[in-house]
Amino acid sequence: MPKLNLDAIDRRILEALQRNGRLTNVELAKESGLSQSPCLRRIKILEDKGIIEGYRAVLNRERVGLGVTVFVSINLQFHSDKDAAVFTDATVKLPEVIACHNVSGETDFLLEVVAQDLRTYSELVLTKLLALPGIKDIRSNFSMKTVKSPAPLPLDHIE
Repeated sequence: MPKLNLDAIDRRILEALQRNGRLTNVELAKESGLSQSPCLRRIKILEDKGIIEGYRAVLNRERVGLGVTVFVSINLQFHSDKDAAVFTDATVKLPEVIACHNVSGETDFLLEVVAQDLRTYSELVLTKLLALPGIKDIRSNFSMKTVKSPAPLPLDHIE
């Protein structure tokens, strides 16, 4: 992995935006110790480098009617690049799948899935997931309680 060329000001900008992506440029400039124009230029550079991938609102799953979170382990019948590509192409099109990881260990893929309730999750498994090509088996782990949701990335390691 190439070494990042980020200084303390870049880290302050990234940490502030991770805490609150709605900061105005005025607020962000003040927090980072820059004036507004250089702050805006730095943000643009961070975006152009792909360090900042985007901005989004974090929604309360239960309040928008998605009270069930399931971590789904999927094993494929075959382990060719083609089979994995077919699976991932199909998976990323499912809006209920909010994260998909190709993992090592006892399973091939780990999906994070949200659903309204157990009935709609069951329908997803039966009509969509099991219909995907090359599935060997599916195992579901239901989240009982979220202890820590996605948090800001630690940036202490960046020099």
